[in-house]
Amino acid sequence: MSIDILMPALSPTMEEGTLAKWHVKVGDTVKAGDVIAEIETDKATMEVEAVDEGVIEAILVEAGTENVKVNALIAKLAGEGDSPAPPPKAAPAAEATKAVATPAQAATPQSVAAPVAQVGDRVLASPLARRLAQAAGLDLKTIKGSGPHGRVVKTDVEAAGKGGAAVAKAAPSAAPAAAAAPRQVQSLEQMGIPAGSYDLIPLDGMRKTIARRLTDSFRDVPHFPLTIDLDIDGLLAARAKINSLLEKDGVKVSVNDIIIKAAAVALKRVPEANASYTPEGIALHHHADIAVAVAVDGGLITPIIRAAETKGLAQISAEMKDLAARAKTKKLKPEEFQGGTFSISNLGMFGIKAFASIINEPQGAIMSVGAGEQRPVVKNGQLAVATVMTVTLTCDHRVVDGAIGAKFLAAFKPLIEEPLTLIV
Repeated sequence: MSIDILMPALSPTMEEGTLAKWHVKVGDTVKAGDVIAEIETDKATMEVEAVDEGVIEAILVEAGTENVKVNALIAKLAGEGDSPAPPPKAAPAAEATKAVATPAQAATPQSVAAPVAQVGDRVLASPLARRLAQAAGLDLKTIKGSGPHGRVVKTDVEAAGKGGAAVAKAAPSAAPAAAAAPRQVQSLEQMGIPAGSYDLIPLDGMRKTIARRLTDSFRDVPHFPLTIDLDIDGLLAARAKINSLLEKDGVKVSVNDIIIKAAAVALKRVPEANASYTPEGIALHHHADIAVAVAVDGGLITPIIRAAETKGLAQISAEMKDLAARAKTKKLKPEEFQGGTFSISNLGMFGIKAFASIINEPQGAIMSVGAGEQRPVVKNGQLAVATVMTVTLTCDHRVVDGAIGAKFLAAFKPLIEEPLTLIV
């Protein structure tokens, strides 16, 4: 009996991806856990493991095919003891998306959770389920799988983490109402810009995702900005002292590292700002997981410093350098850039004085950091010069209203202006 190999969902938000590379060919024998392919999403490149043993019977989607939908049929595996059928010709890359649509529509999920499936000592589980289980400290052998052949999938791990079992969703009693038609966008020619007067760069997966998510956020989240100026002369002096002490260890703390730490401490002091809006209520997060915007080719990504309030500046510095480097080569794991509770976007290194960012849902706020520059200020009634940095907090008014946002900035300001308060 042939076993379908489907396009996996490598992250909770993944809808489609590029089948970048096959590590197997028709006729190859594979066992559970073997890497058989590489999938590129808008954020990262991930390996796909076989979940069954057998012989590759057919490869239905060629390497390099873009926009392959999650759960689309990409290959077939002849199980142990089966004779592989003559392999069909792989669909050309240009037609693969259309070719896999029909098999994907025909696939139906199992409605009853199956026992945990094992090959030897190895539990059959999706790569995402394995990562989530490891992060949550759960033993896969104790989790009942609801996927094909008893495979443990993401929902099983999430249910186990909550102390429950995965339950198949009941079919809706009535078809949902049709979505509103999308706004029709005119072509450049329709707006008077002649063809041939510009070069067109096709949208890749990352740019499409950024466009969709930020459009949804800006349209649907009632947001507002709060802006303050910070005197950072004390911060710059403290940073120089810290780096002189850590130089022998090869550590160099940046201004942004101190901002991450200060934001995390302020969020713990004002927990109402470390929150997300949900239809069921306001989620108050236990840790300050700070997502930091990093510019990469084709867009940006927000790797996360987990539980930043618990980490020292040297550790934050080391983690941030590692995450940023791997972000630029698309080597981050999904859990390293998904699920933050608060975001920071710093354009100060580009000389930007002040700006306001778009909220990264479902987070309740994002802080935009401008450049530090010398400005005239009044101190004790006297005109003086200080290095001043402007920060703007963009808030989701459903979660972080004006009073909460102001309390957060009031807690954040002294941590930046008097950095010694970070350690007390």
